[in-house]
Amino acid sequence: MGRAEANGALYFGHGTDNAIDESIRLVLGSLNLPQDTPDRLLQGQLLMAERRCLIEQFRLRIEARIPLPYLTHESLFAGLPFYVDERVLIPRSPIAELIEQQFYPWVEPGNINSILEIGTGSGCIAIACSQEFPLATVDAVDLSAEALAVATLNVDRFGVAEQVRLIQSDLFAAVSNRRYGLIVTNPPYVDQQDLQAMPAEYHAEPRMGLEAGSDGLDLVVQILLEAPTYLEENGVLVVEVGNSEVALEQIFPQLPWNWVDFERGGHGVFVIDHDTLVSHQPLFHQEQERRRAGAV
Repeated sequence: MGRAEANGALYFGHGTDNAIDESIRLVLGSLNLPQDTPDRLLQGQLLMAERRCLIEQFRLRIEARIPLPYLTHESLFAGLPFYVDERVLIPRSPIAELIEQQFYPWVEPGNINSILEIGTGSGCIAIACSQEFPLATVDAVDLSAEALAVATLNVDRFGVAEQVRLIQSDLFAAVSNRRYGLIVTNPPYVDQQDLQAMPAEYHAEPRMGLEAGSDGLDLVVQILLEAPTYLEENGVLVVEVGNSEVALEQIFPQLPWNWVDFERGGHGVFVIDHDTLVSHQPLFHQEQERRRAGAV
């Protein structure tokens, strides 16, 4: 995810992995300058107001441990610049690599006419999908009205309001009677142990976007159980579970898991098709009941 400085004071995991790159991005972003600003401009003198702005930005980054993208209000995902603030998680999913590859070899791009993203947050996955699948409709759901407000800003930024529909929904609740060729989700999946061990920078993010029960799999199990109802017969489900990958395999050792190998780093993303989901429904039901009974 990133790395910490040797003294543990700062953690870099939201777009950079070192203090120099972080500082450059913070300065340029705070001054509304592009990241490829010509070197000659770096010799310019700053106004006093600009100096005060930078001092405050570095104070917030170092002392308050606020992540860089919350200070510059921008985060790159799949090569696209998204607006972000404290209402949403900062985009960093390795699913970006899958989107850029049009989910090859898991789907035939020409056969994808409808996409659902669960837990859209800033809207980055849904909007990136709209760029790679321009003929597909994209529904993007989130339980948080605040997150959807941020997603709306990004939908407007990219001019995709006619293609990307934002829906307030608890998972599939508000998309009944619809089926999709592709369902993508990066749901909350952090278990209690990992949540407590996270650096301070991650605690600046919305907690509801991270935690999902003692083992991080409460929502994932529900998605596995309900997804076949909303998938087309030839559709696939793509889910990120991060470090909860191990726990998921232990719960469902019978499943033929397809874990994605990423060239640019990242792990814990699996792809599963409609028929496999249907054939394992009894297992998902059993696990859901076990959780409702408080056995996890």
